[in-house]
Amino acid sequence: MIALYRTLRAILKHPLNASNRWGAIVRYVRWQVGSRLVPGAVLVPFVNRTFLIVSPGMTGATQQVYTGLSDFADCSLLLHLLREGDLFVDIGANVGVYTVLAAAALGARVVSIEPVPQTFDKLCANLRVNDIVDKVEPRNIGLGRTEARLRFTADQDTTNHVIQDDAWSGPSILVPVSTLDAILNGERPVLIKIDVEGWESEVLAGASATLRSPSLLGLIVEMNGDDTAMSAHERAVHDCLLHNGFRPHSYNPLSRTVTLLPSKSLGSNNTIYLRDVDRVSALVASAPPFRVNGKSF
Repeated sequence: MIALYRTLRAILKHPLNASNRWGAIVRYVRWQVGSRLVPGAVLVPFVNRTFLIVSPGMTGATQQVYTGLSDFADCSLLLHLLREGDLFVDIGANVGVYTVLAAAALGARVVSIEPVPQTFDKLCANLRVNDIVDKVEPRNIGLGRTEARLRFTADQDTTNHVIQDDAWSGPSILVPVSTLDAILNGERPVLIKIDVEGWESEVLAGASATLRSPSLLGLIVEMNGDDTAMSAHERAVHDCLLHNGFRPHSYNPLSRTVTLLPSKSLGSNNTIYLRDVDRVSALVASAPPFRVNGKSF
């Protein structure tokens, strides 16, 4: 019951559901009932005539069913900032929500990193159904500070992660790991998303050349916004990005404005780090609107 309460609370508090909470409840109930009556994958309309393949148990993807666009501020920044042909890097892509937005909704190029083979297959299925195989370079690897092989959990959906507990006894897989600098090999991204369940500082440690690239305007980085204090890992991420000229910001998709934050974003799973804010502000202000749930933003 506690899990149900938290799920419903998150759905009803979502900005896209604020004006139609009853409709949000109907979508939730329809999915819960329909996915039991007709189990299996369903093709769900997404943003700008894109689609997601969603199956019961796919936590991240089902959030798009309930809300239309789960990480509303972060995804809206992507949709307003990127242009056709820009390079976006999706690290910890899972089934490809951000990848589909960048490549299918906008026409950007994407390097999409997902280490868990079973999840990687779902990512590739979303590339095919959106006809963006030619725009996306999917890589079934992990990223870190050096080339290595690391053990990952294999049964935790959106929270699969590098195993750092020597006593771990659950399902796991051995994954080849490279560095972001090696993968990009001089390519110049405009935006990077990193969602790797506590491994973000290790990814950044292998991305020093990428972070220095003048093309890179921002990063969307997973942090625990429910805790006001930064963990040691989050502090390492924060200090690395500050050193490279990035500062934490919030983004308001309705007014298309960015606001400097004193620290990480509280109450959010991610923090947006930006540099050259004047350039970012000009790009988001001039972007065409995107459509989701019958509304334009």
